[in-house]
Amino acid sequence: MIYYLIKYLNASGKIPGTGVFDYLTFRAAAAIILSLIISMVFGKRIVAFLQRKQVGETIRNLGLDGEKKKQGTPTMGGLIILLAIIIPTLLLAKVDNVYVLIMLVSTVWLGLVGFLDDYIKVFKKDKRGLAGKFKVMGQIGLGLIIGCTLFFNKNVTVRRQIIKENQNKEIMHMSAKLTQAQKDSLIVHNYVDVKLPITTIPFVKTHEFNYAKLLSWMGDGYERFSGIIYVLIVILIITAVSNGANITDGIDGLATGTSAIIGATLGIFVYISGNINIADYLGIMYIPHIGELVIFAGAFLGACVGFLWYNAYPAQVFMGDTGSLALGGIIATMAIMVRKELLIPILCGIFLIENLSVMIQVTYFKYTKKKYGEGRRIFKMSPLHHHYQKLGYHESKIVTRFWIIGIMLAVITIVTLKLR
Repeated sequence: MIYYLIKYLNASGKIPGTGVFDYLTFRAAAAIILSLIISMVFGKRIVAFLQRKQVGETIRNLGLDGEKKKQGTPTMGGLIILLAIIIPTLLLAKVDNVYVLIMLVSTVWLGLVGFLDDYIKVFKKDKRGLAGKFKVMGQIGLGLIIGCTLFFNKNVTVRRQIIKENQNKEIMHMSAKLTQAQKDSLIVHNYVDVKLPITTIPFVKTHEFNYAKLLSWMGDGYERFSGIIYVLIVILIITAVSNGANITDGIDGLATGTSAIIGATLGIFVYISGNINIADYLGIMYIPHIGELVIFAGAFLGACVGFLWYNAYPAQVFMGDTGSLALGGIIATMAIMVRKELLIPILCGIFLIENLSVMIQVTYFKYTKKKYGEGRRIFKMSPLHHHYQKLGYHESKIVTRFWIIGIMLAVITIVTLKLR
């Protein structure tokens, strides 16, 4: 809104100093600062409000140290994160940009699903919360909307370079006096924006993959059905990552800090993918109009860091499903839009291992119960962070080490830009 207001005021005469709003980097930095202020300043009031309303978390008895101290800690703190993301984005970004609109819808959509879950737990006194099938339906519904929008919207494209071969061959051979650098500077290029369901394959030189090829076994005309496979993949990714973030939110600051690291990394990818010069230099696909998403990524980073002010050990507030489902959905959606979703197993490695630990534990328990009549466990407790708690590690040590691993995974993810 501020962006459009300044544009409107400048229509009748340039206001000194307002030119900085044309720069993505300035608006992204402003979004970080504003989201930090909202989450830290107004977050205090929200925490106090939740305490007055006795919106306390009911802690299950897992036999872990410090559980009694956490009993009654306010939950639904994810509202702080949502406000700190949405307000700066509305104020500083071009809200008519398709990518920004998708991110706002994702944030609100999964925020509402999580809010319903927390509301049922707190006010209806039902520890189970929203039934799992309704959560999954919400995730599938969002995936369907996002997948269809990205596949059919005319503004969602990638830019392709077309070289005029005949003219270039003539340039390369017309004079022996030209140096190779001079010949290269004369080569003629054309660019065209195309709609393709493509993504980036890490560590591969020709690092693009068209999802339509998954249907090549169908024979001629298989491209007509590429939208179906693309939407299904989008649904799968959004469901998996949002659940991964939800499971990771088990001890103070773990999901918040991990999400901040992932969000910062995705912000870098968004910026370079939306800058034609940097994208060309790195040899990656240029995505028109996606640069505006840097403002949202900045707000996301600021919101997570600001929320840590209250969520770091010992937590004064928990984000609840209101925050964790939204964080996972945001990360998944942003990765899909920047065409880096195949990097999620690396970048979101913490979410992945937490998810896998639960799946392995449950599968092995059921298998051994069926075979031996007694269920056995691989981990002392799942998800994985509870396993380390059972081993006697303090929450702060577990969280810090998980953050360090998250930073290492983020660095590896960034390195894939050139390591192929």
